[in-house]
Amino acid sequence: MSIRAAPRKGENFELAADLNSEYKEKRKDAIKRVIANMTVQKDVSGLFPDVLKNMQTDDLEQKKLVYLYLMNYAKTQPELVILAVNTFVKDTDDPNPLVRALAIRTMGCLRAEKIIDYLCDPLQKCLKDDNPYVRKTAALCVAKLYDLKPELVIENGFLEQLRDMISDSNPMVVANTVAALSDIHTAALASGASKDQFPITTEIVNKLLVALNECSEWGRVGILNVLSRYTAEDAGESEHICERVVPQFQHANASVVLCAIKVVMVHMREINSEAFIKTLVRKMAPPLVTLLSNPPEVQWVALRNINLLLQKRSDILTNEMRVFFCKYNDPLYVKVEKLDIMVRLATENNVDPLLSELKEYSQEVDVDFVRRSIKAIGQTAIKIDEAAERCVNVLLDLIGTRVSYVVQEAVVVMKDIFRKYPSTYEGVIPTLCANLDELDEPDAKASLIWIIGEYAKKIDNADELLSIFVDTFTEESYPVQLQTLTAVVKLYLQKPESSQGLVQNVLNTATKDCDSPDVRDRAYIYWRLLSTDPGAAKAVVLAIRPPITLPRTTVSPALLEELVGEIPLLASVYHKPAETFVGRGRVGVESMQRKGIDPADDRLSTQKALQTVAAGQQAENLLDFDEDVPNEGQPSGLAATTVLASTPAAANLLAGTSSNPLDDLVSIFGGANLGGTPAPPAANAFGGLGFGSPAMTMTPAPAMTMTPSVLSPPQPQPPAQQQQSGQDDLLGLF
Repeated sequence: MSIRAAPRKGENFELAADLNSEYKEKRKDAIKRVIANMTVQKDVSGLFPDVLKNMQTDDLEQKKLVYLYLMNYAKTQPELVILAVNTFVKDTDDPNPLVRALAIRTMGCLRAEKIIDYLCDPLQKCLKDDNPYVRKTAALCVAKLYDLKPELVIENGFLEQLRDMISDSNPMVVANTVAALSDIHTAALASGASKDQFPITTEIVNKLLVALNECSEWGRVGILNVLSRYTAEDAGESEHICERVVPQFQHANASVVLCAIKVVMVHMREINSEAFIKTLVRKMAPPLVTLLSNPPEVQWVALRNINLLLQKRSDILTNEMRVFFCKYNDPLYVKVEKLDIMVRLATENNVDPLLSELKEYSQEVDVDFVRRSIKAIGQTAIKIDEAAERCVNVLLDLIGTRVSYVVQEAVVVMKDIFRKYPSTYEGVIPTLCANLDELDEPDAKASLIWIIGEYAKKIDNADELLSIFVDTFTEESYPVQLQTLTAVVKLYLQKPESSQGLVQNVLNTATKDCDSPDVRDRAYIYWRLLSTDPGAAKAVVLAIRPPITLPRTTVSPALLEELVGEIPLLASVYHKPAETFVGRGRVGVESMQRKGIDPADDRLSTQKALQTVAAGQQAENLLDFDEDVPNEGQPSGLAATTVLASTPAAANLLAGTSSNPLDDLVSIFGGANLGGTPAPPAANAFGGLGFGSPAMTMTPAPAMTMTPSVLSPPQPQPPAQQQQSGQDDLLGLF
């Protein structure tokens, strides 16, 4: 005889029993266990009625736990939440202000539409409550209600009440009111409201300035953000605002400091007194320097904002270069920002300590940091003309270390210095060429090839050096191939007698064996230039280029003004406007979720695509600009689309039944002809190229008879053949 064990009760069953216990402590302990299970993502929503019974209690801790449970499960149990309304309303009349504030805060956080209508009357009472803690909590509840039902807030006059509360005697109430109105203002703008829900007047600004020094750090940030939105009536008012905000520079919180600097930077635009502006700029430096004593993450945010401020006003930290010297324990992202700021602060007076510091960085073990340090040396040379020679000497010392990545980055930097100061530091070229074997990166190779081609006339063995890269032409990366091609042509134009075979070799290889269309196109262009007009080739290839400069800003002036007004938000950290990384609406959900496409729109897009195909098939030569008379009777535009639609592939596309749209489009391209004449087979469009000058005529190599040659004069063609060749020339070049 087998004895079956009784089924075990679940944990929720035991919790429900304890929640309905007659003992107060047992019920409270059960609520704590329910919250613990909820915290670890266990489903305890079935206990909603049992937890709800424990709302009416004098124990504040128990009431907080029950309210926390309600906020978590209100969305899944909206019908049962209505049962708690009476308790909420009763709690808003409780003698304890903490209970009143807790009740109104929880009602605002429930976000259940069925409870919204019951929220208005308690909220009206709490906004006029005698206790400031209740008033400041109710102010934020108005913003939450506006997010759920804006028309309810406007109908009940909550916005007018909030505007009146800016005059409240308690600074914390003022701060929360400003935060709520700012949130409502942002939501209204996102929804396309025409009316400004938070107009800032002179009276409001004066009240905010009075409350500023009494608020917490969060309140100060909110008030300072509102002050930065305000447009002063005249220069005197801007000066007054700046004077009242400057004491916030001494605050311990980095966000308050940066917000205060933003307000001063915004209102400095209206100030006419240069002496007053210099005073403000001088007062900005110490708080910005103090920000660098924070943890690395805060340092990085501060450095990004400092970088932005220096682009706006380069005189803020003129004498503070040493503060930005990198420490041994700085993370790489902090070091990179410090390097950028050091280059921005570099002047003729402080360039010597900067170069010695950068030289030290260039001998560290972090390869990425070393490369950036060497690049900073080059940027300093480009920025300060007087220090260029000292920078070149430092680079030569670094090349002398024979460390591969140091040498390669130094070669890249020297190329930029040659572009800034042409024909100035030619004595360095032998040293660079001597390190040819050290180069294995595309950027370094391309830079040295550019230097050799640019100064080919002054380098005796330039043809030997370039022949090394020509021999391995097809194995090199595309940037190296492009530079090799251009450098060899430069060499030929400067030393034609010693580089004829080299230029023929590289042009043949580039046009026959290279799989990059960019390289092939450039080779064909050079070939055509050399074969028709060597003078034009010299004018194009050996043209004098303007010297490069170091840009003062990394963003446009208009965007810079906008970003300064966004300090210290994400926009000022990313150096991008907010709309580039935040979607439309308050949280960008609308742009992140792709909605279903209307079938009619989809069919319209397909029809437009077919119309484009039809137009493309009627165009015989996209680069032929002759005004030919179109064939009469041939369909065009939408009519051409109807012709294409008769094909099975197009019919499938339009009907949306295509199993492979790409194959169907290809078949449309290949099959439909729209009544046009078939194109004749392509002939050799590049046959018979040659230089126009007799001095440049050379005998072709036997192995090159099938390719266009710069070494032979053009062969005469019969008139019909010339006409056919002109029609077959798809590039329209020859």
